[in-house]
Amino acid sequence: MTIEEKHQVLLQINGLHKEYDGTTVLDDINLSIHKGEVVVILGPSGCGKSTLLRCMNGLEKIQGGEIVFSGKDLTDKNVDWQNTRQQIGMVFQNYDLFPHMTVMENVLLGPVKVQKRDKAESLEQAEQLLKRVGLFERKDAYPRQLSGGQKQRIAIVRALCMNPQIMLFDEVTAALDPEMVREVLDVMLGLAKQGMTMMIVTHEMGFAKAVADRIIFIDAGKICEIATPDEFFSNPTTERAKQFLNIFQY
Repeated sequence: MTIEEKHQVLLQINGLHKEYDGTTVLDDINLSIHKGEVVVILGPSGCGKSTLLRCMNGLEKIQGGEIVFSGKDLTDKNVDWQNTRQQIGMVFQNYDLFPHMTVMENVLLGPVKVQKRDKAESLEQAEQLLKRVGLFERKDAYPRQLSGGQKQRIAIVRALCMNPQIMLFDEVTAALDPEMVREVLDVMLGLAKQGMTMMIVTHEMGFAKAVADRIIFIDAGKICEIATPDEFFSNPTTERAKQFLNIFQY
């Protein structure tokens, strides 16, 4: 990735405001995400982290502000979300794999059926990605035959097969047993090293410190702090961030 590309703003959020039944959930969120950047969003439960990701992917309507992705205003009522979501990949806590389909069938569904891409080309890409995450040998298995960590890695491969410009990860290890967390985080670390633009909501502090270019700390629907990992974990500037990190003994 060139220096120019790394300075390119891929996604811009301006004055985003989100409410649920009159209660403000996100208040005046302003944020720029650059191509190839890894941004980790931290904050207490219920502060609006996951809602922010869902707004970016069109899964939640916003009541104010704008979200501009790759030069396109996503608040425009004419946005083709089926096409846009192919460019903004998202992986959730729950894997949402189709239980009656094999691993390979789950992975190929998007590129072949939705994007109408050549099956042979999509199969080659899927096989390469499955090898990358160490699950090529399970390509004919069904979700019920996989561990939670394996299913989450398949969910990541499925999203990557759509060739997105940015990946959103919403607490993808929250539902996993502790011994399965590392295998999923290792895949995400690998993506970061390869230059994938990512926004990650997580409570894994060590992982956040290792993977992030920037930390965004949110509390009560507001961005309280934006800093490098070293700055945030060693010298947070807000009292709320200090309280939050004390819970994790940082």
